[in-house]
This record gives sequence, structure tokens and C-alpha cells, in this order.
Amino acid sequence: MSKLKAAITAVGAYVPDFILTNKMLEEMVDTNDEWITTRTGIKQRHILKEEGKGTSFMAIKAAEELLQKSGADPKEIDLVIVATATPDLLVAATAAYVATEIGAVNAFAYDLQAACSSFLFGMSTAASYIESGRYKKILLIGADKMSSILDYTDRTTCIIFGDGAGAVLFEPNEEGLGLQDEYLRSDGIGREFLKIDAGGSILPASLETVKNKQHYVFQDGRTVFKFAVSNMADVAEKMLVRNNLSKDEIQWLVPHQANMRIIQATANRVGLDPSKVMINIQNYGNTTSATLPLLLSDYETQLKKGDNLIFAAFGGGFTWGSIYLKWAYNS
Repeated sequence: MSKLKAAITAVGAYVPDFILTNKMLEEMVDTNDEWITTRTGIKQRHILKEEGKGTSFMAIKAAEELLQKSGADPKEIDLVIVATATPDLLVAATAAYVATEIGAVNAFAYDLQAACSSFLFGMSTAASYIESGRYKKILLIGADKMSSILDYTDRTTCIIFGDGAGAVLFEPNEEGLGLQDEYLRSDGIGREFLKIDAGGSILPASLETVKNKQHYVFQDGRTVFKFAVSNMADVAEKMLVRNNLSKDEIQWLVPHQANMRIIQATANRVGLDPSKVMINIQNYGNTTSATLPLLLSDYETQLKKGDNLIFAAFGGGFTWGSIYLKWAYNS
């Protein structure tokens, strides 16, 4: 009997109905469609507009689609992890509410935050619980309402991000399929380059912080781009070398959707043909924690049992890493 692995056995996704196009952004900030498309690859992004609905709304929708497609019983789920940088509330875990709302009444639940690497780190966490033998079904959801922390007068950030959610179910596998290897990193030097200044314990909310727009995302684009290009490419290449994989043995690269140029640089480093690279940034922009599961949802029908997938992500903090996973089912 081979060693127990943690395999993805089902996928679900949700994006809001409202679409914010580049043309619409031209009316809001000093930018244009050509500039955005050339530099990022983004054409549009989905925005959750409904009042009173947050990250949990999208997470629940993605989970419900997964449950409906797979026929899984929510009462059999042991753990729900919500990877997110935009929880509904501080203190009260978004995951706990999501678990209750989808009927996962026997699960414990918590949030995981590592910026754009949240879902990738969540994959490692979910797999570790499965491989321990103590848990059988773990629901990992990546969801972010980035529009809630964006300044739509700041063209450096508002053009990049969108809202969305994706979910995967991890279960034990004895065929050698599932998560094979991981290489996860972080470096606190990145704290100053991608952040929200106010609302935490250092600088609590006040009239002053609101007036100064310190509750919105700040990004030093050039610095973040430089670190992301080198580090995402490095870890993806390392994953192939560590596992003695040739580029011909890789069916899919699953890269975080932050910028088309970063995606292309990562693919080039490992020598992959563009046809083997999952890309949907043009439709959603950067949905932070939701990018990787949204890719799996969009490409699910093309995935075959035994396919080798290389995941790579980079996020604020800085956080980054790569995971090697063997796909476990034919859609």
C-alpha cells in the first residue's frame, strides 16, 4: 500500500454578476484599456456590489456548487478552511460562519491569511490534516472581496483586483495521487511594499485614518513586481528539479493571476508551452485567494487523472511558494 496522499476530489466556484470592464475604469480614473491590457493582461473583473454581502457570501456560493456537483454530504466534512485577506469581520472567523451556513455542522473551521499565497498555503495545511490520518474530508475555500479594500481613485491598485471565490475538497488517496511536494517561503521585508496601514493593532481605525485613506490597499508596484517575477519563477523551477520532472512531464502550470508578465516569466523559466499554462486573468483580474481555485474550476473539464500540476503563487508579506500535485479524477 502506498503512502496516504491528500487529493483534490471536487471543485466549485463563484464570481459576482457585475462586471467592471477596462472601458468603465476609463471613466473613473486616469487610465485606458490599452494601458491596462498591455501591462497586466486584464480586460475585466467581477465586483460584488450587493449591500451587506461580503466574502462569506461568495465562499458559501462556491462551496454550495462544489457540494451540488460532487454529491458530497456536508455533515461528513471534518474541517473548513477559508483562505482570505478580506474576512467578513475581525475576530469572528469567516470560515465558522461559512461552515454553519453550508450545513457542515460536524466540522471545525478557521481562516488562513497569507495574502495572495493564502490558498496555496491552505493546500499545504489541508493536505497535512489528511495525511495525518485524523481527518477524511477537508473543504478549502479561497475567497476575497477585494473591492472592499480598494480606492477607486488609485489607478495603481483598482485596475488589478476583482472579487470571487473557489473551493476544493481534499480527501485521502492511496493510489499515489494528490499533493506530492511543496516549497513554501516568506520574508518580512515585504511588509512595507504591499499592505493596508490602518485597521490593525498598530494603527486602529480613527477619523484620521479614514480621512487619510489608510484603510485601502497600498502597493509599491515596481518592487512587488520585481520580487514576484523572480520568486514565483524560482520556486516553480525548484519544484521540477526536486522531483526530477522534465517540462514534458508537466501537464499544467497553475500560476497565481497577478500579472500576465509574471505568469509568462514563470512559464518561461520552466520551459512550458503557453498551451500548458492556466490563464483566466483577462476575465477576473487578481482575485487574491480565489485565483488558484478559479483556475481549477475553469480548466476542470480539461484535467485528467494522473496529470501533473505545478502551482505557484506570490503575495504580500512577502509570501510565496510552489506545490506539485497529481490530479485525482477525470471530469
